[in-house]
Amino acid sequence: MRANVKLTQSSVRLGLSLLGLATLLMAWSIATRWLGQSVALAGLLGPGHTFESLYQLVVQNQLTVHTLISLKRVLVSLALALGLGVPIGLAVGTSRALHNSTSSAFQFLRMISPLSWMPIAVMVFGIGDAPIYFLLTFAAIWPIILNTAAGVRQIDPKWLMLARSLSATRREILFRIMLPGILGDILTGLRLAIGIVWIVLVPCEMLGVSSGLGYFILDTRDRLAYSELMAVIVLIGALGFLLDGCAQKLHQRWTHQAG
Repeated sequence: MRANVKLTQSSVRLGLSLLGLATLLMAWSIATRWLGQSVALAGLLGPGHTFESLYQLVVQNQLTVHTLISLKRVLVSLALALGLGVPIGLAVGTSRALHNSTSSAFQFLRMISPLSWMPIAVMVFGIGDAPIYFLLTFAAIWPIILNTAAGVRQIDPKWLMLARSLSATRREILFRIMLPGILGDILTGLRLAIGIVWIVLVPCEMLGVSSGLGYFILDTRDRLAYSELMAVIVLIGALGFLLDGCAQKLHQRWTHQAG
């Protein structure tokens, strides 16, 4: 009985999701047709031309390298943000004095758009992947720090007292109590970081590099290949949707196991 109810709920959710996508596709088609009455090239932005160009780009293997390079930049930056953000979040979450002394500074830095650091990043790191990694890591680190620190503060103190009473070492407390207890919060921060990084990625890849989806958008603009440009935009949206879905499934799986 429960299985039938879950299957029905899943079918309803899938149907509503497909309906939302169909509505979006219809609105896109109507908007490009309306815009095409006053802008001659707007017709190239419609769904028909876009999906045809996307198919041709995929068949001709023109997007594979750019997509893989963009994904590599995202994954490396997320790894750097996790490697830096989780230890900082643990320290901030366990020390009230450190939390009070860093809270204002972190909030101030978090409110600065990562894109505003572009000129400084290029001046310090030069042209290439290094400034992109810096900007993406800067964008991703804040939700990881804040969610990690919040998770540490929500751990039941009785568990820590029990561990200390059993003569557990700091390493044992960290890896057997704290990290398992806050993994759900870390994954929440990671999901938020993925959304931010994926948005910041495209303008970052316009920093004088010769590869990546952001670079390909500039290339299509210069060639006036607007149907290809729209195809890349659709691809960026689809990849971002898949990355977020993977992070969401990972979080749900951990929450289900922990529960």
